Amino acid sequence: MSSSPAGALRQKCELLRSLHRPGRPLVLPNAWDVSSAQAVVGAGFPVVATTSGGVAAALGYGDHEQAPAAEMFAVAARIARSVDVPVTVDAEAGYGLGPDDLIEALLNAGVAGCNLEDTDHSTGALRDVAAHSDWLAAVRKAAESRGYAIVINARVDVFFPQHLAGAPAKAMLDEGVARARAYVGAGADCVYPILLSDAQVIEDFTKAVEHPVNILALPAAPSIAQLTDLGVARISYGSLLHRRSMDQLSALLGSLRP
Repeated sequence: MSSSPAGALRQKCELLRSLHRPGRPLVLPNAWDVSSAQAVVGAGFPVVATTSGGVAAALGYGDHEQAPAAEMFAVAARIARSVDVPVTVDAEAGYGLGPDDLIEALLNAGVAGCNLEDTDHSTGALRDVAAHSDWLAAVRKAAESRGYAIVINARVDVFFPQHLAGAPAKAMLDEGVARARAYVGAGADCVYPILLSDAQVIEDFTKAVEHPVNILALPAAPSIAQLTDLGVARISYGSLLHRRSMDQLSALLGSLRP
């Protein structure tokens, strides 16, 4: 690996991108601090991903951009410094930062990848697909201008219950695919239809997008083996491990009460 910091980060970006292989998915148990990140690496996983919900909770804030961006990026930087593998950070919807400021923050944190979602947290609504695509393209351009090959995982939030409520399943799939294709065209390396859990719809989505797809490992989602067969390229656990860890801590603390 290159001895220069820039060269080392470039190689981590390239490694992360190469691990997005449809039918050979990258499995990401999401971390929320240095200790959990080091545990992920110690268990043999080749990449550390963060969970915005877990990081925000550890800092004393709610999810969905309620935590200050500077504090979230500071955690990302500490994690990236603490492990030798690529780190991909959940950057939510970008915290209202312009493309240059967002890329500068990610680059300074030393991360190889990021999630960027298409929900506007100031309104709770989905962003206009064209406007969001333009913003993603500007993020990619800002990265390229710095020689920063960051891996962008574009989250598609159509399948949240509050979005397109009451729409037929086919219409939701079509909207999700249209958004995913637009984001790929804007420079995304992977697309993330979060909350999509039906095996047939996942297969239809993956075939229609023809680009690496990330699936959240919900309890109702297909198994890792099934997702592999469906051509998924990335499987992540979101805030699941953080919530389970906190549940176990609560149970342990309860057992200590006199």
